[in-house]
Amino acid sequence: MQALLSFDQAPPLAAPLRFFLTAPLFAILAALLLLWSGPDLFASRWTGAALALTHLITVGFMLQVMLGAMLQILPVVAGANISRPQLLATLVNAAVATGALLLASGFLSYQPLLFELAAVLIGSGVALFIVGAGHALYGVPSTNATIRGLKLSLLGLTVTICLGVLLAVALDGSLALPLMQLTSIHLGWGFVGWSVVLLAAVAFVVVPMFQMTPAYPEWFAGHFSWTLLTLLVLWSVADSAGWQWLSPWLAAAAVLAIAAFAALTLQLQSRSKRARFDATQHYWRLAMLSTLAACALWLAASSWPSLGERSEWPLLCGVLALFGGFMSVMIGMLYKIVPFLVWSHLQNLGRGRVFPPNMNKVIAGHQLNRQMQAHFVALALLLAAVLWPEGFTYPAGLALLAANAWLLRNLLAAVTFYRQQRLTIEETLTHVSAAPAEAR
Repeated sequence: MQALLSFDQAPPLAAPLRFFLTAPLFAILAALLLLWSGPDLFASRWTGAALALTHLITVGFMLQVMLGAMLQILPVVAGANISRPQLLATLVNAAVATGALLLASGFLSYQPLLFELAAVLIGSGVALFIVGAGHALYGVPSTNATIRGLKLSLLGLTVTICLGVLLAVALDGSLALPLMQLTSIHLGWGFVGWSVVLLAAVAFVVVPMFQMTPAYPEWFAGHFSWTLLTLLVLWSVADSAGWQWLSPWLAAAAVLAIAAFAALTLQLQSRSKRARFDATQHYWRLAMLSTLAACALWLAASSWPSLGERSEWPLLCGVLALFGGFMSVMIGMLYKIVPFLVWSHLQNLGRGRVFPPNMNKVIAGHQLNRQMQAHFVALALLLAAVLWPEGFTYPAGLALLAANAWLLRNLLAAVTFYRQQRLTIEETLTHVSAAPAEAR
């Protein structure tokens, strides 16, 4: 797989960085919302504050990171060059970020106009990205599991956004739609059809390359995305048709497939050639363990009515999936992708005559570790807050605020490093070019 990578086709550094730097801002907003709402946020997963926080993380944080990563991965892994990536990134980032703010505001105030504006902005921004990415991928053969997964994830994103726009428009009651059922399907496509499929496609490349593990088995990587998406389509049809004798089994099969991916990733990590785990590997391990815990909790709640009737389990499952699973794995990827992008662009700038410092110098290791510890504490406090809101909501909010402010600080440090080193390289190249030939 690694032989297929083509880093000389990467987009300008500012294009993916725009998304990566926006994401922590929304996680900070989520923390501030938690502190402002207090324990009432955990009364139900359907409270306005809980829904606003969920979408600040899913649309504001997760979608931003995934769009930025995809903008970088498409040309490098699939050889799919997006036309005018800088302009595309600017428009998509602005539309999705503004739409996410309006959407969160809509859930807090339940003003139909805010939902409608959010639907227009997020829908148009994502549609623009899908058109650009789809055009780039058109004609690219699906020669490996990653390219196939990237294509399927775009399908998952398309369905997710279409359902989200439909729900946003229908919230004012103008459309007679089964909102709870549509919400469930929207959630399934967002978490599984888009997020899990894309993250798995990326994992097939970055886990072996950055974590020095064996490759995923070809039989697993080759069938995972198709299997998961097929189960999701069948479940959506069964759930829409009201086939309660079938839809729970299909959902359980999809959850088991995700659990298998998490377990396999942990097993590959245990065979890493690294002498010592770095922050990225710890993040991935936490993400996979949280995913397994979320899957186990979902299966248990589906099997035992006494647990399924408790209001805490959906919130616990959501915290494990969102903060423990998706956020952890994305932060772990950011800590590899961003330093590598900075180093790679500096390497190209040096033109083989001036070489940048080691990639590990881009973000200081102790800063990575401290931010990681803050994230781990925030996750533990969030889980505790679900069970005892009065005692842990405010500590969880403060920890979440600190962890993501630290993440933003680390990413900005990478930008500062790039700017400083770029000036150094440009000055060195100027001196070398101005030196007399015999001195050179």
